[in-house]
Amino acid sequence: MADKEKKEKKEKEKKVNAQAENTEQQTEQTEPEQPQDPQAELAAVKEQMEKAAKELAEAKDTLLRTAAEYDNFRKRSAKEKDAAFGNGVSFAVEKLLGVLDTLALAANAQTADESYKKGVLMTLEKANAAFTAMGVEEIEAQDKPFDPELHAAVMQQAAPEGVESGTVVQVLQKGYTYNGKVIRHAAVAVAQ
Repeated sequence: MADKEKKEKKEKEKKVNAQAENTEQQTEQTEPEQPQDPQAELAAVKEQMEKAAKELAEAKDTLLRTAAEYDNFRKRSAKEKDAAFGNGVSFAVEKLLGVLDTLALAANAQTADESYKKGVLMTLEKANAAFTAMGVEEIEAQDKPFDPELHAAVMQQAAPEGVESGTVVQVLQKGYTYNGKVIRHAAVAVAQ
């Protein structure tokens, strides 16, 4: 029996030793390695921090550039929208100027029917008021120095006494602007 007890005792010791080895291996796997060189670890952490700071700065720069680009796009879109509206108004006004010219001719024509003339004058006044309300202005040309930005010289006339050369002496067709932009140049006769 003594042999049996010894065998059992040896087996128990083997089991205890095996368990101890397993526990030791598990402890080695779960425990982090102790730093061998604290200076090297500190340098590695500093390097990671510098890299993260650099990435943060790049992301911030990209975000600021994107925000500025969006703001510029928004402003450019608003300008283009305003310009498109202005171009549409200019186009419509340009087409209606012929009607205004015809009304002015009819208002200046000789007629025996005073109520007809009064109706034409009222219509002409309303048309002028509507153009003024839209921002359409007549170009002042009579007795002004010739300006190629505003006037179109269609003929030259001998300068009357006291009138300088290059002065508008007759307006043949009125010119108009819309918000400072010339819609139609004034057709004028200029003194020689």
